[in-house]
Amino acid sequence: MALPLCWAEDRYRDDAGPYGRNLLMDRLMCGIEDGESSEGSNFNPQFWETLGQAFKATSQEATKISLAYSKPPLPSEEDCQKLSDGLLNAILATSTLYYSLPKKQGITLRKTIREAVADVIEGTMQLIEVILNSRIQSLSQAQLVSTGSVWEACDQFEQLPKDNHAAVVSIVSGYLGVVKDALEEMEQALAGGEDPFSDVLEDDITGARGNQDTYWSEADRRLIAPCLGLMKASKACLKKVLGAMKTHGKVETADQVAQLDDLADITQEVSPSVDELALSMYPPMNQAAVRLNAAKLSSVLKKVLEITRSSHVCPDTESGWVQFLNNAIDHNMNKIKNLTQDAL
Repeated sequence: MALPLCWAEDRYRDDAGPYGRNLLMDRLMCGIEDGESSEGSNFNPQFWETLGQAFKATSQEATKISLAYSKPPLPSEEDCQKLSDGLLNAILATSTLYYSLPKKQGITLRKTIREAVADVIEGTMQLIEVILNSRIQSLSQAQLVSTGSVWEACDQFEQLPKDNHAAVVSIVSGYLGVVKDALEEMEQALAGGEDPFSDVLEDDITGARGNQDTYWSEADRRLIAPCLGLMKASKACLKKVLGAMKTHGKVETADQVAQLDDLADITQEVSPSVDELALSMYPPMNQAAVRLNAAKLSSVLKKVLEITRSSHVCPDTESGWVQFLNNAIDHNMNKIKNLTQDAL
């Protein structure tokens, strides 16, 4: 595998010193990109153990540098070279391992590992930046925080998914959590009475406002009901898809891995669509915008159900809830259309 060009540059830059900004910033910045191992490569079953060791080594080397530059005297040029070599080799090992993870193991899995490795590199860059900008008298608070950030980034290895099924389950669980929060926020606003902004807007003089743009009308509230139904269908859809993936999801074949990636891609669109609909529901309500955003969300949910139905996570035993949710989406969308005819 070809390494990034910047790793093959001269080990040290004369204009930056043996441990200068150019050496570390340039090398670390290009330590990881969205590359791909050769298509013919096989997945090494020792990958996860080796990656864990690389994360641990990076944490240890970052700690060495932080301690060496925590108080005077500064390390000698020879010691500085050893320290920088140790850190750069650990970073190189980590990014090289990422490159060796084939896409056939799962796009979602690769993305998750890339983000984890990027967190390690970015944390290390921040630590070096703090050291380069500090006066070496004593261990600064900023240096302590930056060192802790590197430790935290490296420690996350233990929580990383080790196959595409676990990666997709984790990411869809996150999407479900965001949708739950959006739904709860809207329900709380509705339960707060006629004025959804009562907790954030206040008249300093009278304690009351006459701006009717902050209130829902009766027509607005009739429209809100099916919109809320669509948001609830979004939550139910993600919850059922997640349950089906946990029960039936597999990574034994390339098709199964790809189907899980497809589900990760389409479910990613649900939360932003829910947010757009929720925002358009607040007063002053534009019914045409609400109808448009509801139609967008309905389309996304239909696509989620379609992809789920055609995948291995949806055997015949799961088809009942798929049809039920399809009907619920249609029911609420038809109500929204009927209530917004005059807005067209």
